[in-house]
Amino acid sequence: MNTDPDLSLANPTESVTALGSERKPYIRPLDLRHGRIDMGHGSGGKAAAQLIDELFLAAFDNPWLRQGDDGARLALPGWHPTQGRLVMACDGHVVSPLFFPGGDLGSLAVHGTVNDVAMMGAQPLYLSASFIIEEGFALAELRRIVQSMAAAARAAGVAVVCGDTKVVEQGKGDGVFISTTGVGVLAPGVEISGRNAQAGDAILLSGCVGDHGVAVLSQRESLAFETTIESDSAALHTLVAAMLAAVASAPADLRTLRDPTRGGLATTLNEIAHQSGVGMTLQEAAIPVRQQVNAACELLGLDPLYVANEGKLIAICAPAVADRLLAVMRAHPLGQEAARIGTVTADVHRFVQMETGFGGRRVLDWLSAEQLPRIC
Repeated sequence: MNTDPDLSLANPTESVTALGSERKPYIRPLDLRHGRIDMGHGSGGKAAAQLIDELFLAAFDNPWLRQGDDGARLALPGWHPTQGRLVMACDGHVVSPLFFPGGDLGSLAVHGTVNDVAMMGAQPLYLSASFIIEEGFALAELRRIVQSMAAAARAAGVAVVCGDTKVVEQGKGDGVFISTTGVGVLAPGVEISGRNAQAGDAILLSGCVGDHGVAVLSQRESLAFETTIESDSAALHTLVAAMLAAVASAPADLRTLRDPTRGGLATTLNEIAHQSGVGMTLQEAAIPVRQQVNAACELLGLDPLYVANEGKLIAICAPAVADRLLAVMRAHPLGQEAARIGTVTADVHRFVQMETGFGGRRVLDWLSAEQLPRIC
């Protein structure tokens, strides 16, 4: 007998369309005969969503994958729901350059995977790490990355318990790529998902957006600009734990958590709106963006709402607990600049809209192409 409540929401024989994802953010199907991968397929935007939906999900379709979250909730055979469940998430890290203000590939690999587990409401416990290393890469730099990764894992309270190493020919690996998998434990009664947002819910943001992307860009040889901005890369599980503790009597009031990495805030909110079948209205003046980030984005022709973050989270919650959660976030070192930035709305079109400082309104669409490659 199935004891995982998640499986009651998804029959393995059902199609993706039957689960409410009939409105796609794209129109034309993939050309699976003649088409080729381009950088947009790794952006986290429309092209990436289509690739996942029409190729990977079509091939691997199962109720866990079909949930569409940052990880999968898994019930072990013989476990009862009151014992909690496991969460598993994986992530690949291809950032360029490998070292940037506020972080590097090693710490980023830990933080990104810990955060994917935490966004499910789980306590991260273990990591795996797979290294793909280019022939000729300096051992001193590899040691620096590994030591940074180890320090980040210790600070987050997780252990790297298994791994793998592969070497590719010179010119075919671009230094180092790291792939990680995270495992955590989910307490009974916690059901955080991108499909839970409801009309009237509050949208909270834990801090300023765009810091990570601008910090990485400032180190690229082709972009000559200076900034004091450092990456916001951080493990967010302690912030999530504090938020869950604040709604312990009614955990369902915390509907959705998501870290806005690839595609930034705007694309991540579109993902959630698409999953839940709702719309969203944001207030431009309420979204925190540092002046230096705004200036750098203006120089480069970028919108900070689409720039990647690695230490921020979006929380969607019942309006009755919004002020309480916001206070908890602001009391935590990783949420001191938290803000209430908008409201979930009833909208069959699933539009994310923003009320601008000029009194107008504009639609924040999915990211349609890769504007910042190799950012995380």
